[in-house]
Amino acid sequence: MPKPDKPKILVVNDDANSLFALTSLLAQWAEQESYEVLAARSGQDALRQVLMHDFAVILLDVNMPGMDGFETAEAIHARARSADIPIIFITAFLADELDRLKAYQHGAVDFLFTPVIPQILYAKISVFVALAMKSEELKKQARQLSQRTTELTATNQRLTREIEERKSMERQNHAKDEFLAMLGHELRNPLSAISSAASLIGLPGVSLDGMQRAKKIIQRQSQHLGRIVDDLLDLSRAMSGKILLNRLPLDLSALVGQTLETYRATGRSTDFELVQDLDAGWIDGDSTRLEQITSNLLDNALKYTPSGGRVEVRTWTENDDVVLSVRDSGVGISAELLPHVFDVFVQGSSTLDRSQGGLGIGLSLVRRLAELHGGSIEAESPGPNRGSTFTLRLPLIEHQVVAPPAPAKAEHGKPRVLLIEDNDDGREMMTMMLGGYGYDVAAAADGLLGLSAALDYQPDLALVDIGLPGIDGYEVARRLRADPATRDIRLIALTGYGLAEDLRRVMEAGFDRHLVKPVDIDQLMEVIDNCARVPIKE
Repeated sequence: MPKPDKPKILVVNDDANSLFALTSLLAQWAEQESYEVLAARSGQDALRQVLMHDFAVILLDVNMPGMDGFETAEAIHARARSADIPIIFITAFLADELDRLKAYQHGAVDFLFTPVIPQILYAKISVFVALAMKSEELKKQARQLSQRTTELTATNQRLTREIEERKSMERQNHAKDEFLAMLGHELRNPLSAISSAASLIGLPGVSLDGMQRAKKIIQRQSQHLGRIVDDLLDLSRAMSGKILLNRLPLDLSALVGQTLETYRATGRSTDFELVQDLDAGWIDGDSTRLEQITSNLLDNALKYTPSGGRVEVRTWTENDDVVLSVRDSGVGISAELLPHVFDVFVQGSSTLDRSQGGLGIGLSLVRRLAELHGGSIEAESPGPNRGSTFTLRLPLIEHQVVAPPAPAKAEHGKPRVLLIEDNDDGREMMTMMLGGYGYDVAAAADGLLGLSAALDYQPDLALVDIGLPGIDGYEVARRLRADPATRDIRLIALTGYGLAEDLRRVMEAGFDRHLVKPVDIDQLMEVIDNCARVPIKE
């Protein structure tokens, strides 16, 4: 640790003998009192010394040629850094009251008359040296205190940040625990219904009507499970930016109107006053994803609005935006929850029952889909039990003329189908289902058997699972496309993977379509029919 500088005393006198006598006298006590002595022969020399050093006290001769002591003192105290240096004037003449007043006005703290009495000089400079040392010690303590304060402030800020991060993690973990519990609840309900319906079908003496009802329950609950999986996958894709938008010019009001008609036709809005005011507004968007946004906003409004409540849906253009607003008269949103309604794993409490189900991730998905379209979504609520409003804004484009739909092609006979699927139950059920719809079906349990069956059976179309043992579905497609005998077979990929990267790999391998399991039977029939009509791209 460096030793602190000793206090310094400056002696200013133009007479060399007087200067030597004073500095020598002061030097006798320098070691004892721990100070240093510097000398100056003129007022200008004294100012140069003051620019370079801090002094505990200055002994300044009054009568000097050129710049006298009073002028020198005035110049020293005119500078901010040296304004507080105490000055003791030394004079050989007896100072009258006017001289004393003048000296004090120029910053003097005392007078000494020559010849200087050593004991008086020692007493005076000891006081100023002690004051200087005390002042330096206080400055040092102040610096240390300031440094310590800065360190404590930084530590406090770090601790505060860590506490907030910990609280945030605890809230997220709690929200995730609630979400997983809710997910388990949502999965067990349809699984329980499916299990009960399957057991019912196997009971002896069950009526035909009972069997039909059980089958419908299995189908309906399987679709419900599929929607839960789709919600989870959609959120994962959206958060990682892997949703692939199929963007086309469309009128948002028309899409919203069709969605509302679906809600009315299916009875989902029967117990509510559903009001619409839709003005046209064209955007560049993915109709499927925008319908998903609209449905999630409507589901949210209906879910948190008591029966008999009002839901207002409006669209309009505002500046460079097309705006969709969904306002309800439901339970509202508290001020604490409002900033977090679009966060993942955050869901408001409600006194309403959970008869509509759902995972509570719809609003998170809405925000991400809006952002992918270059838009935004915001929520407003006056408070609990005072309703809420969700406002979606999307970039406006110029009005587009919609081309008329292409005429439907003539019907052809049902294609011959090859199913390549390694899951025994899945292969058996799919074969039976396709056979029930009148298709001629052959089946294979792995990729190599599938290639052999394709050569022997010569199907028009093949449904190929991607996760096959031996060689996977990608390799099956590549080999089928490479063989002139099988290159014209239409290929449909069946997979549990639905990310944009999965779609790209499927299409690069030579498939015509990509379907994500579980596949809705109506969708499968439509895809098979359409695929069979469209010629292979060269």
